[in-house]
Amino acid sequence: MTVHFVGAGPGASDLLTLRAAQLLAEAEVVLYPGTYLDEGFLVHVSPDAELVDTQDLDLDQIMAVLIDADREGMEVVRLVSGDPSVYSALAEQTRRLDDAGVDWAVTPGVPAYAAAAARVGRELTVPLVAQSVVLTRAQARSTAMPETEALRHFARTRATLVVHLAITRIREVMAELVEDYGDDCPVIVVHRASQPGEIVLRGTVADIAEQVEMEGLRQAAVILVGRALDPRDGGESYLYDPSRDRSRKR
Repeated sequence: MTVHFVGAGPGASDLLTLRAAQLLAEAEVVLYPGTYLDEGFLVHVSPDAELVDTQDLDLDQIMAVLIDADREGMEVVRLVSGDPSVYSALAEQTRRLDDAGVDWAVTPGVPAYAAAAARVGRELTVPLVAQSVVLTRAQARSTAMPETEALRHFARTRATLVVHLAITRIREVMAELVEDYGDDCPVIVVHRASQPGEIVLRGTVADIAEQVEMEGLRQAAVILVGRALDPRDGGESYLYDPSRDRSRKR
């Protein structure tokens, strides 16, 4: 048997991949983060499957469910919000599965930042404006951040920033970015991208915190920061430039 870590996407049931939907249909045990997912995804799950909401479970309790189900010969899906490659606790869970001799596999999902960018119709890498995207988070009552990954260091690049798990510290985050990005730099906050209750806030480094606080947002929000969010002054890609020599393969 195999424990499948499956990216559930940003929450909407129709943003699952085809592979994810198939794994859910075949699973006998499904663990899911109820805090972040639209319950509509249950349409993909067999009515005979055991459902386990992990929002109130600690890591040891989650691992016990995974390992016990595997030892009973059941196919297991461990749904994670967004994509397993970012902030999913995949590393610590798979280490424990390896120690327990349990096979596992990973199926990617639509990351929340991609859903947020799609919702507002923005490319995060605009020619001559920003060609890099930094995925990071803020730290308060959470796992410590390495000093080398402080926001002020990333701010110096002026790349497009995608800040996760930081909505309750929005004022502190903007205070760290204003020197390098400027108070007029565009900021977009998307709460529960793709789900019922989705909220989109558009503003700047100077005023986005006030908007977030007025809405009372406390979780499940992605913060996008950067000049690429207003691409009117952007350039054009060399890939599609009419002057590019297309007679030679790249």
